[in-house]
Amino acid sequence: MAFLNKISYSILITLGFVVTPLSSHSHEVNGIDVLEAMEKAITELSEKVTPTVVNITPIRDFQPGQGFQRRTPYTQGSGSGVILSEDGIIVTNNHVIGEDTTEAQIRLSDRTTFIGQIIGRDKETDIAVLKISADHPLAAATFGDSTKLKVGQWVLAVGNPMGLDRTVTLGVVSGIGRERLNLSRYENFIQTDAAINPGNSGGPLFNLRGEVVGINTAIIHMAQGIGFSIPAEMVSRVVRQLVSQGRVVRGWLGVGIQSLTKELAEQFGVKEGQGVLINEVYQNDPAHLAGIEPGDIILTVNDSPVDTPNQLSRLVAKVEPGETAIIRVLRDGLEYTYPVAMVEKHEQAVVISLPTKKTELKLGLDVQALTAALAEQFELQETGGVLVSNVERGGLAHSEGIQEGDLITEVNRQPVRTVTQFSETVGKIKAGQTILLRIIRKAKAFFIVLKTQ
Repeated sequence: MAFLNKISYSILITLGFVVTPLSSHSHEVNGIDVLEAMEKAITELSEKVTPTVVNITPIRDFQPGQGFQRRTPYTQGSGSGVILSEDGIIVTNNHVIGEDTTEAQIRLSDRTTFIGQIIGRDKETDIAVLKISADHPLAAATFGDSTKLKVGQWVLAVGNPMGLDRTVTLGVVSGIGRERLNLSRYENFIQTDAAINPGNSGGPLFNLRGEVVGINTAIIHMAQGIGFSIPAEMVSRVVRQLVSQGRVVRGWLGVGIQSLTKELAEQFGVKEGQGVLINEVYQNDPAHLAGIEPGDIILTVNDSPVDTPNQLSRLVAKVEPGETAIIRVLRDGLEYTYPVAMVEKHEQAVVISLPTKKTELKLGLDVQALTAALAEQFELQETGGVLVSNVERGGLAHSEGIQEGDLITEVNRQPVRTVTQFSETVGKIKAGQTILLRIIRKAKAFFIVLKTQ
């Protein structure tokens, strides 16, 4: 109790509670009062936010027999959602409503049910928006600023796990900026230890002010206390576009990209993980028109640092078509800044993943001249370069992911258009040195490093 008395005042002030000192000479409070005040704040928060949370059951059409068709919901308790406006706008996960549905049964906290119309979905962020029509204003939640979240902050997850309506769990933010989970195209998840179970998907993650800071989307099975939420900053932007135009419009830079491995970073003279390497620039797309080149390393977008391909994709996607993005790149040790006029995204940027295991063996590949027939056979649009005609199984090139039909267009940043040029350039490289190759495979380009014997 003495320990609680010593820290209780600072805890209460931190949590925003009003403290009445026991005397005019002391700011100490009784330890049990601290706990009861915290408990009261959490229960009041729960009572405030739970009416905004809904149960969502997708509805599908099916035809069990000729001439007879009816609608049926999927299994009960399939997902959660949160009401964002008094007139019935609801956000949830796209995977909750499914791919072939246009409606869902929405059950409110007072057990009333509605048929909600799906007004928009975005597979790349796993967000969907529905609309219900009620004869009275609905309890609605508001978005908080997820960009200001810090590890250790308290959060409240509310949803319908296993069909148990309005389940509330309390936890902390365990991590921010989580990616590479292969859950969606644009990943920047909030990690929390607030219990999230099947059925919580699409439900809100609240801060202590009762603001939505995330939409719960996934758990790691076979693990306890590891759940992930889509940050409100991303959700609100997607919801706004889905409500206003039924789809999400993103900026398009027009480049192929890959991570900077330790070997690539050494070749380009940067620190590992500093920036993202451009392996291809598409003709007549924004990056090409602005003057950005293959081999450039993107350092920042609108002054925001870029460390991973996923982060670059998110930053570019935030720039709407017609706006200008300021791209800072590193080229041959010098930094350049390009204003890039963005257009609407028409396809995904290409991110190449290659084997990381390195084996110091001989080069292990043969090349030949590129002919029109070979270009057609291997679906290549290039007219220059040397074609890999054979890859020795178990050799260095094979272990690095090089394949027969790959087109080599550069060796150590020097263009090679013929077998002679390739042989002369490789012949100047001494044993133990590295070779930086730029390779095109069908319509995709990437860089790779080979270390000679």
